[in-house]
Amino acid sequence: MPSASLSITDTLRSIPAPSWDRLVGRRPLLSHAFLHALHETGCAAPENGWAPRYLTAWREGALVGAMPLYLKAHSYGEYVFDWSWADAYRRHGRKYYPKLVAAIPFTPATGPRLIAEDPATRAHLLEGALAFVANEGLSSLHVLFPEPREAAECAAAGMMLRNSVQFHWTNAGYRDFADFLSTLNHSKRANIRQERRKLDTAGITFVRLTGADIDSAQWRFFYRCYTGTYRQHHSTPYLTLEFFERIGREMPDNVLLVLGHKNGKPICAAMDIYSESALWGRYWGSTEYVPGLHFEACYYQAIEFCIERRIGLFEGGAQGVHKLARGLMPVATQSAHAIADPDFAAAIAKFAEHERDDVAQTVDELERASPFRQDGVLDSSQASEHP
Repeated sequence: MPSASLSITDTLRSIPAPSWDRLVGRRPLLSHAFLHALHETGCAAPENGWAPRYLTAWREGALVGAMPLYLKAHSYGEYVFDWSWADAYRRHGRKYYPKLVAAIPFTPATGPRLIAEDPATRAHLLEGALAFVANEGLSSLHVLFPEPREAAECAAAGMMLRNSVQFHWTNAGYRDFADFLSTLNHSKRANIRQERRKLDTAGITFVRLTGADIDSAQWRFFYRCYTGTYRQHHSTPYLTLEFFERIGREMPDNVLLVLGHKNGKPICAAMDIYSESALWGRYWGSTEYVPGLHFEACYYQAIEFCIERRIGLFEGGAQGVHKLARGLMPVATQSAHAIADPDFAAAIAKFAEHERDDVAQTVDELERASPFRQDGVLDSSQASEHP
């Protein structure tokens, strides 16, 4: 097989959508529509510190490999935190930015970053990215949330690995939400039932809409909720209303909007991205505080949707130990890093080694606090509970 030739592009306009989507497969977060919408609406664009430098591999005129690379002027929107590294560079009179990042902007979801079928092309892409760092005098390359196979390939190429923790729910072939609840221990099951009962008593109802069924008023309400959540945390929202409306139009089979209503008036919204095999929880917000509203909109509605659609995995994202009590279990995710300066590289490698030990211990402790029944058998008090 002839080796692929590499090229770099700063826009997906130069790559036909069918060619790109054939390469990435049924992965909506890597789709041409999703990534191009981020760029075209100015969310992940040079003016916001995200300058696309997509590395592509071609063989006989066909696209056979790609890395979604960005020159980053900051570390926002990555979910793998390296602010302390940047500060160390600054204190030593060195420049950490710009750096090169392989990632899906604003999205901590594991997936291909060395996108190619054969190992030789993946290795060629990684070599090309590392050469770009050297040729441009950049501080570093960061491959965020790669698949385990790719993380191993990055490590074999001399990159250091970092681990972090997320919370994922796995569909064990549940018939319905009650069937899922039956697998939880008594206290967790009772707590979820009580949360849902209180919302029902308060007259709060929920509706799930997919992309084509979401109208402009509903998108505007969701965006109001989304920006409100960021304001509550004294942060600036990354994404625009134009972006959400665009993916709703262009990815109708991959966008889920959950709306909560009280007395016929919308009071909360949560948006997820999904495929045939996975659902990724992304954004939420509300116009008033109601106990349990967040858990219902973001977790229970997503789980019910996965059960109905027979979707096998719900990635609840990073942070939030409260997810454990809702049936989302801890999972270690990885990132790979190449630091150009050898002195900084050695110090950061020691940091990453200790961090991996800490993450492993955290995952072990969280697993011991599993919300699921350990015996697999209902006792008499559990068997008498109503679904």
